[in-house]
Amino acid sequence: MYAVLDIETTGGQFNEEGITEIAIYRFDGHEVVDQFISLVNPEIPIQPFVVKLTGINNAMLRSAPKFFEVAKRIIEITKDCVIVAHNASFDYRILRTEFKRLGYDFESQTLCTVELAQKLIPEQPSYSLGKLVRGLGIPIADRHRAGGDAMATLKLFKLLLDKDLGKEIVKSLIHTEVIKGLSPKLLDIVEHLPSRTGIYYIHNQDGRIIYIGKSRNIKKRVNQHFTGTTSKCKKIQLEVFAVTYEETGSELVALLKESEEIKVNKPVYNRAQKKTIFPWGLFAQTDANGYLRLTVERTDAERKTIATYSSLQEGKNALHRISNQYRMCHKLNGLQDVDGACFPYRLKQCDGACVGEELPETYNLRIQEFIDKLAFEHKNLVIIDRGRKIDERSAVVIEDGQYKGYAFFDLNYQVHNLQVLKNILVPMQHNRDTYKIIADHLAKNKATKVVSF
Repeated sequence: MYAVLDIETTGGQFNEEGITEIAIYRFDGHEVVDQFISLVNPEIPIQPFVVKLTGINNAMLRSAPKFFEVAKRIIEITKDCVIVAHNASFDYRILRTEFKRLGYDFESQTLCTVELAQKLIPEQPSYSLGKLVRGLGIPIADRHRAGGDAMATLKLFKLLLDKDLGKEIVKSLIHTEVIKGLSPKLLDIVEHLPSRTGIYYIHNQDGRIIYIGKSRNIKKRVNQHFTGTTSKCKKIQLEVFAVTYEETGSELVALLKESEEIKVNKPVYNRAQKKTIFPWGLFAQTDANGYLRLTVERTDAERKTIATYSSLQEGKNALHRISNQYRMCHKLNGLQDVDGACFPYRLKQCDGACVGEELPETYNLRIQEFIDKLAFEHKNLVIIDRGRKIDERSAVVIEDGQYKGYAFFDLNYQVHNLQVLKNILVPMQHNRDTYKIIADHLAKNKATKVVSF
Protein backbone atom coordinates (compact mmCIF):
# COMPACT_ATOMS: atom_id res chain seq x y z
CA MET A 1 0.00 0.00 0.00
CA TYR A 2 1.23 3.48 -0.85
CA ALA A 3 0.41 6.95 0.50
CA VAL A 4 0.94 9.44 -2.33
CA LEU A 5 1.18 12.89 -0.80
CA ASP A 6 2.01 16.51 -1.41
CA ILE A 7 2.58 19.27 1.15
CA GLU A 8 2.48 23.03 0.71
CA THR A 9 4.40 25.07 3.30
CA THR A 10 4.87 28.63 4.53
CA GLY A 11 8.45 28.82 3.26
CA GLY A 12 11.16 30.25 5.48
CA GLN A 13 14.18 28.95 7.36
CA PHE A 14 15.13 25.25 7.17
CA ASN A 15 13.09 23.20 9.68
CA GLU A 16 11.06 26.26 10.63
CA GLU A 17 8.50 25.93 7.83
CA GLY A 18 4.89 25.19 8.68
CA ILE A 19 2.36 23.14 6.68
CA THR A 20 -0.36 25.19 4.95
CA GLU A 21 -2.01 22.36 2.98
CA ILE A 22 -1.69 18.58 2.77
CA ALA A 23 -3.16 16.00 0.38
CA ILE A 24 -2.78 12.24 0.75
CA TYR A 25 -4.11 9.51 -1.55
CA ARG A 26 -4.00 5.97 -0.16
CA PHE A 27 -3.21 3.87 -3.24
CA ASP A 28 -3.16 0.07 -3.48
CA GLY A 29 -1.15 0.02 -6.69
CA HIS A 30 -4.29 0.05 -8.84
CA GLU A 31 -6.76 2.57 -7.45
CA VAL A 32 -7.25 5.14 -4.71
CA VAL A 33 -8.90 3.52 -1.67
CA ASP A 34 -8.93 6.58 0.64
CA GLN A 35 -7.99 10.25 0.51
CA PHE A 36 -7.44 13.22 2.78
CA ILE A 37 -7.07 16.85 1.63
CA SER A 38 -7.04 19.80 4.02
CA LEU A 39 -5.75 23.30 4.55
CA VAL A 40 -3.70 23.57 7.76
CA ASN A 41 -3.25 26.60 10.01
CA PRO A 42 0.56 26.81 10.45
CA GLU A 43 0.28 29.45 13.21
CA ILE A 44 3.09 31.41 11.52
CA PRO A 45 2.95 33.87 8.57
CA ILE A 46 3.30 32.67 4.98
CA GLN A 47 6.20 34.06 2.95
CA PRO A 48 4.97 36.48 0.22
CA PHE A 49 6.56 34.48 -2.64
CA VAL A 50 4.68 31.37 -1.45
CA VAL A 51 1.36 33.27 -1.44
CA LYS A 52 2.06 34.29 -5.04
CA LEU A 53 3.01 30.72 -6.03
CA THR A 54 0.16 28.79 -4.35
CA GLY A 55 -2.57 31.38 -3.91
CA ILE A 56 -2.89 30.33 -0.26
CA ASN A 57 -2.83 33.37 2.05
CA ASN A 58 -2.93 33.96 5.80
CA ALA A 59 -6.63 34.92 5.79
CA MET A 60 -7.59 31.56 4.19
CA LEU A 61 -5.90 29.66 7.02
CA ARG A 62 -7.31 31.44 10.08
CA SER A 63 -10.24 29.02 10.38
CA ALA A 64 -8.32 25.96 9.09
CA PRO A 65 -7.50 23.13 11.54
CA LYS A 66 -4.11 23.21 13.20
CA PHE A 67 -1.70 20.33 12.59
CA PHE A 68 -2.45 18.58 15.92
CA GLU A 69 -6.12 18.43 14.85
CA VAL A 70 -5.36 16.51 11.64
CA ALA A 71 -2.39 14.46 12.93
CA LYS A 72 -4.48 11.41 13.88
CA ARG A 73 -6.09 11.30 10.41
CA ILE A 74 -2.64 11.49 8.77
CA ILE A 75 -1.40 8.57 10.88
CA GLU A 76 -4.51 6.52 9.99
CA ILE A 77 -4.32 7.08 6.23
CA THR A 78 -0.55 6.42 6.03
CA LYS A 79 -0.58 3.33 8.27
CA ASP A 80 1.36 0.39 6.74
CA CYS A 81 2.09 2.53 3.67
CA VAL A 82 5.19 3.54 1.75
CA ILE A 83 5.20 7.34 1.40
CA VAL A 84 5.39 8.42 -2.26
CA ALA A 85 6.12 12.03 -3.16
CA HIS A 86 7.87 14.19 -5.76
CA ASN A 87 11.07 15.22 -3.96
CA ALA A 88 10.07 12.86 -1.15
CA SER A 89 12.91 13.92 1.15
CA PHE A 90 11.35 17.40 1.44
CA ASP A 91 7.76 16.26 2.18
CA TYR A 92 8.92 13.52 4.55
CA ARG A 93 11.18 15.94 6.46
CA ILE A 94 8.37 18.48 6.83
CA LEU A 95 5.96 15.78 8.07
CA ARG A 96 8.46 14.35 10.57
CA THR A 97 9.26 17.85 11.86
CA GLU A 98 5.57 18.60 12.52
CA PHE A 99 5.07 15.31 14.35
CA LYS A 100 8.27 15.85 16.35
CA ARG A 101 6.82 19.14 17.62
CA LEU A 102 3.93 17.05 18.99
CA GLY A 103 6.35 14.60 20.63
CA TYR A 104 5.57 11.81 18.16
CA ASP A 105 8.22 9.97 16.11
CA PHE A 106 6.66 9.52 12.62
CA GLU A 107 8.55 6.94 10.56
CA SER A 108 7.87 5.42 7.16
CA GLN A 109 9.62 4.11 4.08
CA THR A 110 9.65 6.58 1.21
CA LEU A 111 9.76 6.50 -2.58
CA CYS A 112 10.73 9.57 -4.59
CA THR A 113 9.11 9.96 -8.02
CA VAL A 114 11.96 12.27 -9.10
CA GLU A 115 14.52 9.49 -8.56
CA LEU A 116 12.24 6.83 -10.08
CA ALA A 117 11.57 9.01 -13.15
CA GLN A 118 15.28 9.69 -13.65
CA LYS A 119 15.87 5.93 -13.67
CA LEU A 120 12.81 4.77 -15.64
CA ILE A 121 12.25 7.76 -17.97
CA PRO A 122 15.80 8.96 -18.70
CA GLU A 123 16.81 11.94 -20.84
CA GLN A 124 13.85 14.14 -19.93
CA PRO A 125 14.66 17.87 -20.23
CA SER A 126 13.32 18.52 -16.71
CA TYR A 127 12.17 16.47 -13.73
CA SER A 128 10.17 19.23 -12.05
CA LEU A 129 6.63 17.96 -11.54
CA GLY A 130 4.95 20.48 -13.84
CA LYS A 131 7.32 20.06 -16.80
CA LEU A 132 7.60 16.29 -16.40
CA VAL A 133 3.85 15.58 -16.42
CA ARG A 134 3.32 17.99 -19.33
CA GLY A 135 5.99 16.13 -21.30
CA LEU A 136 4.17 12.87 -20.54
CA GLY A 137 0.76 14.25 -21.51
CA ILE A 138 -0.55 13.82 -17.95
CA PRO A 139 -3.24 16.41 -17.14
CA ILE A 140 -2.61 18.51 -14.04
CA ALA A 141 -5.10 20.81 -12.32
CA ASP A 142 -4.52 23.22 -9.41
CA ARG A 143 -0.75 23.37 -9.88
CA HIS A 144 1.09 24.26 -6.65
CA ARG A 145 -1.91 23.19 -4.58
CA ALA A 146 -1.58 19.98 -2.57
CA GLY A 147 -4.58 18.18 -4.10
CA GLY A 148 -3.61 18.90 -7.71
CA ASP A 149 0.09 18.13 -7.24
CA ALA A 150 -0.61 14.92 -5.28
CA MET A 151 -2.98 13.67 -8.00
CA ALA A 152 -0.40 14.47 -10.71
CA THR A 153 2.22 12.59 -8.63
CA LEU A 154 -0.17 9.63 -8.36
CA LYS A 155 -0.68 9.50 -12.15
CA LEU A 156 3.07 9.77 -12.66
CA PHE A 157 3.64 6.96 -10.14
CA LYS A 158 1.17 4.71 -12.00
CA LEU A 159 3.16 5.26 -15.20
CA LEU A 160 6.42 4.50 -13.38
CA LEU A 161 4.95 1.24 -12.00
CA ASP A 162 4.12 0.25 -15.61
CA LYS A 163 7.66 1.04 -16.76
CA ASP A 164 9.30 -0.92 -13.92
CA LEU A 165 9.60 -4.21 -15.82
CA GLY A 166 11.90 -5.68 -13.18
CA LYS A 167 9.20 -5.02 -10.55
CA GLU A 168 11.77 -3.56 -8.15
CA ILE A 169 9.18 -1.17 -6.65
CA VAL A 170 6.70 -3.98 -5.91
CA LYS A 171 9.42 -6.34 -4.62
CA SER A 172 10.53 -3.65 -2.19
CA LEU A 173 6.96 -3.24 -0.91
CA ILE A 174 6.57 -7.00 -0.35
CA HIS A 175 9.90 -7.08 1.50
CA THR A 176 8.51 -4.38 3.81
CA GLU A 177 5.43 -6.51 4.50
CA VAL A 178 7.65 -9.50 5.32
CA ILE A 179 9.54 -7.42 7.90
CA LYS A 180 6.22 -6.37 9.45
CA GLY A 181 5.22 -10.02 9.73
CA LEU A 182 2.22 -9.78 7.41
CA SER A 183 1.76 -13.29 6.07
CA PRO A 184 -1.58 -13.74 4.27
CA LYS A 185 -3.13 -17.16 3.64
CA LEU A 186 -3.89 -18.43 0.14
CA LEU A 187 -7.63 -17.68 0.48
CA ASP A 188 -6.86 -14.12 1.55
CA ILE A 189 -4.60 -13.63 -1.46
CA VAL A 190 -7.22 -14.85 -3.95
CA GLU A 191 -9.98 -12.81 -2.30
CA HIS A 192 -8.30 -9.52 -3.22
CA LEU A 193 -7.60 -10.36 -6.87
CA PRO A 194 -9.79 -9.01 -9.71
CA SER A 195 -11.77 -11.15 -12.15
CA ARG A 196 -10.38 -9.13 -15.07
CA THR A 197 -7.76 -9.37 -17.83
CA GLY A 198 -4.13 -8.80 -16.94
CA ILE A 199 -0.82 -10.16 -15.68
CA TYR A 200 -0.24 -11.71 -12.26
CA TYR A 201 3.03 -12.16 -10.39
CA ILE A 202 3.49 -14.84 -7.72
CA HIS A 203 6.14 -13.81 -5.15
CA ASN A 204 7.97 -15.79 -2.49
CA GLN A 205 8.81 -14.48 0.98
CA ASP A 206 11.86 -12.59 -0.34
CA GLY A 207 9.62 -10.67 -2.74
CA ARG A 208 11.22 -12.50 -5.67
CA ILE A 209 8.88 -13.37 -8.55
CA ILE A 210 8.64 -17.15 -8.92
CA TYR A 211 5.89 -17.25 -11.57
CA ILE A 212 4.32 -14.85 -14.08
CA GLY A 213 1.07 -15.59 -15.85
CA LYS A 214 -1.56 -13.92 -18.01
CA SER A 215 -5.30 -14.46 -17.85
CA ARG A 216 -8.64 -12.99 -18.87
CA ASN A 217 -9.73 -13.76 -15.29
CA ILE A 218 -6.82 -13.25 -12.89
CA LYS A 219 -8.68 -14.45 -9.78
CA LYS A 220 -9.85 -17.69 -11.42
CA ARG A 221 -6.41 -18.51 -12.84
CA VAL A 222 -4.52 -17.90 -9.58
CA ASN A 223 -7.09 -19.99 -7.71
CA GLN A 224 -6.31 -22.85 -10.14
CA HIS A 225 -2.62 -22.59 -9.15
CA PHE A 226 -3.56 -22.72 -5.46
CA THR A 227 -5.89 -25.73 -5.84
CA GLY A 228 -3.93 -27.61 -8.54
CA THR A 229 -2.29 -30.97 -7.85
CA THR A 230 0.57 -30.88 -10.39
CA SER A 231 4.12 -30.77 -9.02
CA LYS A 232 4.51 -27.14 -10.19
CA CYS A 233 1.28 -26.08 -8.47
CA LYS A 234 2.34 -27.78 -5.23
CA LYS A 235 5.73 -26.01 -5.30
CA ILE A 236 4.03 -22.65 -5.89
CA GLN A 237 1.59 -23.33 -3.01
CA LEU A 238 4.51 -23.99 -0.65
CA GLU A 239 6.51 -20.90 -1.64
CA VAL A 240 3.90 -18.21 -2.34
CA PHE A 241 3.86 -15.22 0.00
CA ALA A 242 2.00 -12.67 -2.15
CA VAL A 243 0.41 -12.20 -5.56
CA THR A 244 0.56 -8.84 -7.28
CA TYR A 245 -1.12 -8.04 -10.56
CA GLU A 246 -1.51 -5.48 -13.29
CA GLU A 247 -4.76 -5.10 -15.16
CA THR A 248 -4.35 -4.49 -18.88
CA GLY A 249 -7.91 -4.60 -20.26
CA SER A 250 -6.31 -5.59 -23.57
CA GLU A 251 -5.45 -9.26 -24.03
CA LEU A 252 -2.83 -8.25 -26.61
CA VAL A 253 -0.98 -6.09 -24.06
CA ALA A 254 -1.25 -8.91 -21.50
CA LEU A 255 0.34 -11.42 -23.91
CA LEU A 256 3.14 -9.02 -24.82
CA LYS A 257 3.85 -8.12 -21.17
CA GLU A 258 3.90 -11.78 -20.14
CA SER A 259 6.38 -12.67 -22.89
CA GLU A 260 8.71 -9.76 -22.07
CA GLU A 261 8.59 -9.89 -18.28
CA ILE A 262 9.27 -13.62 -18.12
CA LYS A 263 12.48 -12.96 -20.05
CA VAL A 264 13.39 -9.98 -17.79
CA ASN A 265 12.57 -11.58 -14.40
CA LYS A 266 13.34 -15.23 -15.24
CA PRO A 267 10.88 -16.76 -12.73
CA VAL A 268 11.91 -20.23 -11.60
CA TYR A 269 8.57 -21.83 -12.57
CA ASN A 270 8.40 -20.29 -16.07
CA ARG A 271 11.36 -22.26 -17.38
CA ALA A 272 9.80 -23.01 -20.77
CA GLN A 273 9.24 -19.36 -21.66
CA LYS A 274 12.56 -17.76 -20.64
CA LYS A 275 13.81 -18.20 -24.19
CA THR A 276 11.76 -17.92 -27.36
CA ILE A 277 8.48 -19.77 -27.00
CA PHE A 278 7.90 -20.14 -30.77
CA PRO A 279 10.70 -22.29 -32.23
CA TRP A 280 8.74 -23.29 -35.39
CA GLY A 281 8.08 -20.92 -38.27
CA LEU A 282 6.10 -20.61 -41.50
CA PHE A 283 8.31 -19.93 -44.52
CA ALA A 284 7.66 -19.15 -48.20
CA GLN A 285 9.85 -20.32 -51.05
CA THR A 286 9.47 -20.53 -54.82
CA ASP A 287 9.78 -23.98 -56.45
CA ALA A 288 11.30 -24.84 -59.84
CA ASN A 289 7.95 -24.23 -61.57
CA GLY A 290 7.54 -20.73 -60.13
CA TYR A 291 4.89 -21.60 -57.48
CA LEU A 292 5.16 -20.12 -54.00
CA ARG A 293 5.13 -22.88 -51.41
CA LEU A 294 4.51 -22.53 -47.68
CA THR A 295 6.35 -24.85 -45.30
CA VAL A 296 6.61 -25.23 -41.51
CA GLU A 297 10.23 -25.59 -40.35
CA ARG A 298 12.43 -24.74 -37.37
CA THR A 299 13.03 -21.00 -37.08
CA ASP A 300 16.38 -19.67 -38.17
CA ALA A 301 17.83 -16.20 -37.51
CA GLU A 302 19.02 -16.06 -41.13
CA ARG A 303 15.55 -16.61 -42.65
CA LYS A 304 12.47 -14.43 -42.51
CA THR A 305 9.42 -16.08 -40.95
CA ILE A 306 5.84 -15.27 -41.94
CA ALA A 307 4.45 -16.60 -38.64
CA THR A 308 5.81 -18.61 -35.70
CA TYR A 309 4.45 -21.50 -33.62
CA SER A 310 5.17 -23.20 -30.31
CA SER A 311 5.19 -26.71 -31.85
CA LEU A 312 5.40 -28.45 -35.21
CA GLN A 313 1.82 -29.71 -34.83
CA GLU A 314 0.50 -26.21 -34.15
CA GLY A 315 2.26 -25.02 -37.32
CA LYS A 316 0.86 -27.89 -39.41
CA ASN A 317 -2.67 -27.23 -38.12
CA ALA A 318 -2.33 -23.52 -38.94
CA LEU A 319 -1.01 -24.29 -42.44
CA HIS A 320 -3.98 -26.60 -43.01
CA ARG A 321 -6.44 -23.83 -42.07
CA ILE A 322 -4.60 -21.25 -44.19
CA SER A 323 -4.52 -23.58 -47.20
CA ASN A 324 -8.27 -24.13 -46.99
CA GLN A 325 -9.05 -20.44 -46.44
CA TYR A 326 -6.98 -19.23 -49.42
CA ARG A 327 -7.62 -22.24 -51.73
CA MET A 328 -3.94 -23.15 -51.62
CA CYS A 329 -2.76 -26.51 -52.88
CA HIS A 330 -2.18 -29.05 -50.08
CA LYS A 331 0.36 -30.89 -52.22
CA LEU A 332 2.46 -27.77 -52.90
CA ASN A 333 2.35 -26.86 -49.20
CA GLY A 334 3.60 -30.33 -48.20
CA LEU A 335 0.39 -31.36 -46.43
CA GLN A 336 -0.12 -34.29 -48.83
CA ASP A 337 2.51 -36.50 -50.46
CA VAL A 338 0.64 -37.85 -53.50
CA ASP A 339 1.17 -38.46 -57.18
CA GLY A 340 -1.00 -36.28 -59.38
CA ALA A 341 -3.67 -33.97 -58.02
CA CYS A 342 -4.18 -33.28 -54.32
CA PHE A 343 -7.37 -34.43 -52.59
CA PRO A 344 -8.93 -30.89 -52.28
CA TYR A 345 -8.67 -30.60 -56.12
CA ARG A 346 -11.09 -33.54 -56.45
CA LEU A 347 -13.47 -31.71 -54.10
CA LYS A 348 -13.09 -28.52 -56.20
CA GLN A 349 -11.37 -26.77 -53.25
CA CYS A 350 -8.05 -26.37 -55.11
CA ASP A 351 -7.78 -24.62 -58.48
CA GLY A 352 -5.29 -27.11 -59.88
CA ALA A 353 -1.82 -25.69 -59.23
CA CYS A 354 -0.74 -29.24 -58.40
CA VAL A 355 -1.51 -30.40 -61.96
CA GLY A 356 -0.53 -27.19 -63.77
CA GLU A 357 -4.12 -25.99 -64.42
CA GLU A 358 -3.66 -22.77 -62.40
CA LEU A 359 -0.77 -20.56 -63.51
CA PRO A 360 1.89 -19.57 -60.95
CA GLU A 361 1.08 -15.85 -61.44
CA THR A 362 -2.57 -16.33 -60.40
CA TYR A 363 -1.81 -18.82 -57.62
CA ASN A 364 0.97 -16.69 -56.12
CA LEU A 365 -1.34 -13.65 -55.82
CA ARG A 366 -3.38 -15.49 -53.16
CA ILE A 367 -0.22 -16.58 -51.31
CA GLN A 368 1.09 -13.01 -51.35
CA GLU A 369 -2.27 -11.67 -50.14
CA PHE A 370 -1.98 -13.91 -47.09
CA ILE A 371 1.68 -12.94 -46.45
CA ASP A 372 0.89 -9.21 -46.73
CA LYS A 373 -1.99 -9.54 -44.30
CA LEU A 374 0.29 -10.89 -41.56
CA ALA A 375 3.40 -8.87 -42.25
CA PHE A 376 3.94 -5.40 -40.76
CA GLU A 377 7.56 -5.08 -41.87
CA HIS A 378 8.66 -1.46 -42.45
CA LYS A 379 5.24 -0.21 -41.30
CA ASN A 380 4.55 2.42 -38.62
CA LEU A 381 1.42 1.41 -36.72
CA VAL A 382 -0.38 2.03 -33.47
CA ILE A 383 -2.81 -0.75 -32.53
CA ILE A 384 -5.57 0.74 -30.37
CA ASP A 385 -7.38 -1.56 -27.93
CA ARG A 386 -9.34 -1.37 -24.68
CA GLY A 387 -7.66 -0.06 -21.55
CA ARG A 388 -7.86 -0.84 -17.84
CA LYS A 389 -10.97 1.27 -17.28
CA ILE A 390 -13.84 2.50 -19.41
CA ASP A 391 -12.35 5.89 -20.33
CA GLU A 392 -8.87 4.54 -21.07
CA ARG A 393 -7.33 2.93 -24.16
CA SER A 394 -4.16 0.95 -24.81
CA ALA A 395 -1.72 1.53 -27.66
CA VAL A 396 0.77 -1.01 -29.05
CA VAL A 397 3.40 0.81 -31.11
CA ILE A 398 5.21 -0.61 -34.16
CA GLU A 399 7.86 1.59 -35.77
CA ASP A 400 9.51 0.56 -39.05
CA GLY A 401 8.14 -2.94 -38.53
CA GLN A 402 9.65 -3.25 -35.04
CA TYR A 403 7.54 -3.61 -31.89
CA LYS A 404 8.53 -0.72 -29.61
CA GLY A 405 6.24 -1.16 -26.60
CA TYR A 406 2.83 -0.25 -25.26
CA ALA A 407 1.15 2.62 -23.43
CA PHE A 408 -2.14 3.44 -21.76
CA PHE A 409 -3.76 6.78 -22.57
CA ASP A 410 -6.96 8.66 -21.80
CA LEU A 411 -6.40 11.69 -24.04
CA ASN A 412 -6.25 11.51 -27.85
CA TYR A 413 -3.52 14.14 -27.65
CA GLN A 414 -1.24 11.59 -26.01
CA VAL A 415 -1.49 8.99 -28.76
CA HIS A 416 -1.52 11.40 -31.72
CA ASN A 417 1.55 13.33 -30.51
CA LEU A 418 4.47 11.05 -31.37
CA GLN A 419 6.90 12.59 -28.86
CA VAL A 420 4.42 12.36 -25.98
CA LEU A 421 3.55 8.80 -27.02
CA LYS A 422 7.24 7.82 -26.91
CA ASN A 423 7.57 9.39 -23.44
CA ILE A 424 4.66 7.40 -21.96
CA LEU A 425 5.61 4.21 -23.81
CA VAL A 426 6.66 1.17 -21.79
CA PRO A 427 9.60 0.04 -23.97
CA MET A 428 9.73 -3.61 -25.00
CA GLN A 429 12.02 -5.85 -27.06
CA HIS A 430 11.12 -6.90 -30.59
CA ASN A 431 11.66 -10.63 -31.14
CA ARG A 432 10.06 -13.65 -32.79
CA ASP A 433 7.66 -14.07 -29.88
CA THR A 434 6.31 -10.52 -30.00
CA TYR A 435 6.08 -10.68 -33.81
CA LYS A 436 4.01 -13.85 -33.52
CA ILE A 437 1.73 -12.40 -30.84
CA ILE A 438 1.03 -9.21 -32.82
CA ALA A 439 0.64 -10.99 -36.17
CA ASP A 440 -1.83 -13.47 -34.67
CA HIS A 441 -3.82 -10.64 -33.09
CA LEU A 442 -4.07 -8.74 -36.38
CA ALA A 443 -5.08 -11.90 -38.24
CA LYS A 444 -7.74 -12.99 -35.73
CA ASN A 445 -9.20 -9.59 -34.81
CA LYS A 446 -10.35 -7.98 -38.05
CA ALA A 447 -12.14 -5.18 -36.16
CA THR A 448 -8.94 -4.01 -34.42
CA LYS A 449 -8.38 -0.26 -34.78
CA VAL A 450 -5.00 0.42 -36.40
CA VAL A 451 -3.62 3.94 -36.86
CA SER A 452 -0.73 4.51 -39.29
CA PHE A 453 1.84 7.24 -38.67
